[in-house]
Amino acid sequence: MSIELHLQTFEGPFDLLLHLIDKNQVDIYDIPIAEITRQYLEYLAAMEELDLEIASSFLVMAATLLSIKAKMLLPQDEQAEDAPEEADAREELVLDLLDYLRIQEAAALLSNYAAAEADYYKRPNAENLYLELFAAANPLDGKTLADLTDAFACILKKLEDKPQLLEVAKSRVTVKDKLAELRFLLRKSKNGLLFDDLFINIQSKIEMVVVFLALLELIRSHEARARQESSFGKIYIFTA
Repeated sequence: MSIELHLQTFEGPFDLLLHLIDKNQVDIYDIPIAEITRQYLEYLAAMEELDLEIASSFLVMAATLLSIKAKMLLPQDEQAEDAPEEADAREELVLDLLDYLRIQEAAALLSNYAAAEADYYKRPNAENLYLELFAAANPLDGKTLADLTDAFACILKKLEDKPQLLEVAKSRVTVKDKLAELRFLLRKSKNGLLFDDLFINIQSKIEMVVVFLALLELIRSHEARARQESSFGKIYIFTA
């Protein structure tokens, strides 16, 4: 039966190599490559006897060790004293082992941080806790000018669908008058005013625009605020 390789101690070839180096108490910068290679191959042979599947990374490392061992067993050419010294065949392996050790140390440090962080329970949305107590009041209560403009556009559309009346006498409509009218209606209605109702008895676009400007002025001066309970729901106007 084939078993997926997951060693209890060695997650990969570098783990096994470092274990053998530590077991033999040798300097990582001066690895006895012949002995370490022998022990490494014995470990792989034991795995084969146990019918364990050997990961390809272990086999690649075995080939690397045998290659280094072969290079070190080759006789060195006797050259002139001033000839440059050949590089140690183990150098690249040592550098890889040192990099692996640094990664292992960093992983252990991050694991400790994660374990320490797990001991704390963060309050949900803690970064926004009590924020609303110190932030400036929003007169639109989460709604934007675009939302009110869209709602006003719907009111204009309804007016266009109505029969056009012929104006006999032109009346003067001012923002000041509509401000006073809206203040009165807001004080009178404790449950708020439906935005659409503000334009029910208005027949001209001029008066409708003046009412809308007066409403925006009340919101800007924090005398009124707009609220919409749900997306695309009705908009209500309240005293601030």
